[in-house]
Formats: sequence, structure tokens, C-alpha cells
Amino acid sequence: MTAIADPRATLDALASEYAQRAEAIRRNLLSPHSSSFPEQAVERQNDDVLRSLLAEAEHGLKEVAHARARLAEGRYGICTACGATIAPARLAALPAAELCVDCAARS
Repeated sequence: MTAIADPRATLDALASEYAQRAEAIRRNLLSPHSSSFPEQAVERQNDDVLRSLLAEAEHGLKEVAHARARLAEGRYGICTACGATIAPARLAALPAAELCVDCAARS
């Protein structure tokens, strides 16, 4: 199993990635639409997709913030539902994971 060598650095990098993604999406959403009505229809559909992607990035930022709080409290890597240790491989794949595999499967 692979453990995260430096969880703080990993979470910082993940937060930076989410923040950059969210900012790029916000900029894209603020760009003007075409004057062509057919093109506007496509652009507005794209805006819906972008809003969903923005919501995912913002959710990721919240998850990272919660993981940082758990790290600061000494609870990082401990399942918030059952108190078991979260497998290092799971944390390597999902650094902001708050549930062990068993609890995640039940939710």
C-alpha cells in the first residue's frame, strides 16, 4: 500500500488544482455569447455543463478544507463515521477521503 508522504503538500496541491479549475471556469462563464442565435443555444448548453463542473470544483475545495481541518486536529486518515484507519492506498487515490472503504460503500 502507498501512503501519502506529505499529506499537507498533497492537500495544498489538490486545493490549488481545484481553485485554478474553478477560476478558469468562472472566466469562461463570464465571456460574452455569440450574436448568432443558433450559436448562443450551443453556448448556453455549454454554460450548463460549465456550471456543473464549477460546482464539482467548489465541492472539491470544500472537501480539501475539511481534510485540512482533520489534519490540523490530528484526525486525518481516520474514518469520520466509524473511527477506523483509512487505508493508505485510499488516501493516495483520494487525499480528502473522510470515510474508509467500508463506510463509503454503505453511504
